[in-house]
Amino acid sequence: MRITEKLLGLGLLALVAGCSSLNPFASKETKNLPAKLVEVKSSVAVRSAWKYSAGKAGVYAFTPALVNNSLFVAANDGSIARLDAASGRELWRVKAGTELTAGVGSDGNVVVVGGVKGTVLAFDANGKQLWKQQASSEVLSAPAVGQDVVVVRSVDNRIVGFDAKTGEKKWTVQRSTPALTLRNAPGMVVGGANVYVAQPGGKLLALTLAAGLPRWEAVVGDPRGATELERVTDIGGTPVLFDKDICAVSYQGRVSCFDAATGVARWSKEQSSDVGVGVDQRFVFTADEKGSVAAFSREGGQSAWKTDALAYRRLSTPISYGRAVAVGDFEGYIHFLSREDGALIGRVSTDGSPVTSVPVLAGTNLIFQTQSGTVTALAVE
Repeated sequence: MRITEKLLGLGLLALVAGCSSLNPFASKETKNLPAKLVEVKSSVAVRSAWKYSAGKAGVYAFTPALVNNSLFVAANDGSIARLDAASGRELWRVKAGTELTAGVGSDGNVVVVGGVKGTVLAFDANGKQLWKQQASSEVLSAPAVGQDVVVVRSVDNRIVGFDAKTGEKKWTVQRSTPALTLRNAPGMVVGGANVYVAQPGGKLLALTLAAGLPRWEAVVGDPRGATELERVTDIGGTPVLFDKDICAVSYQGRVSCFDAATGVARWSKEQSSDVGVGVDQRFVFTADEKGSVAAFSREGGQSAWKTDALAYRRLSTPISYGRAVAVGDFEGYIHFLSREDGALIGRVSTDGSPVTSVPVLAGTNLIFQTQSGTVTALAVE
C-alpha cells in the first residue's frame, strides 16, 4: 500500500485517490521509478532457515507475534497458526470463521486478531476460541496483550481494554481523529504496566493497562501546511521500546525518542516515514516513503548515515540484525545494509510479493511475512 492508497478522510477519499501527486510511484518521472537492483558483492552468507505459508494478506498487513519460542501468524482468509520459531514447525492451525483484517497480538496465553466489521476474536494457546467481541469500527492495528488485558484500537481512534480471559470490556478511551489520516495500522506496544499507542496526528499516547488512564502524551510530528493533505502527520508503524526509551516516527514529521516512564523527549529530528523504526543499542533506523534508509544515534539523534540505494522500492520497517540492517521491498527482496555505514552487503529473495509486515527477530532467525503469505526465516552463517 502506498501513500495515496493509505489516505482515509471524511468526504475526501475520492479526491485523494485521484491525486497522483501524493503517490511517488504514480509519476512517470524517472526520479520516481523504483531503483534498479545492482549486483551486490555479498559479504554476508544468508540462508533460508525455514518457510511457511500462512495465507494471503489481501489489502491488509499481518505481522507475526513472537512470544518465547512460539510464533503466531494470521492471514486474511481467517487462518491462524502457531509455529515453532526455531524450526517453523506448525504446532496448530485454526480458522477464525471470518476474514481477518489485523493481527496478531499475543502474550503466549491469549492470541487475538481483528476480523471484518470490527470483530475481535481471542483464542487460547492451543487455538481454542475463548471469546468474541465487537469494536466500534474496523480494526487495522494488531491488538496488544499484557497484564491480562487485550487492547484494541479501531480506525475511529477508540482504544478499548478487554479482559484477556473473559472478553469483558474494562475501559474505553476515545481520542480525536484529524480530518484526513493514513489508512495504516498505527501500532501499540506493551511495556510493564503500560501500553503505548501510536496516534494519527503525530501523537504518542501512554495508557495504564489496568484502567486505561493516561500516563503521558507526546508529540512526534506536528501537523504543518496549508491543506489537510499537507497536514497529515500520523505515526507510522509500531513504536519500539528499548531499555528505558520508546522511539517512533511520523509521516511528514519527525523521528523521536522519549523516556518511556515520563514521556520527556530525549531527542527529535526531522524525518518522514509511514512504516516505523528499528532500534538497537547504538542506532535508530528509518525507511522513508522515498526509499531512503537512515540511521540516527540512539543517544542524541545525530545522523550516522543515509543511503538512497533503494529509492522508491516501498520499503518495510528496518530491523537491526548483527552487523547488518535488513529491510524488505515491494518485490519481496530482503536487503542487508551495513549497520555502520549503510552500504549494501547482501540480498535474498522471498516470493516476489511486497513485504509490508514488521520483521521479527527470533534468536538467530530473522523473520519476514510477505503479502502473499510466505513466512520466511533467514539466518546469517
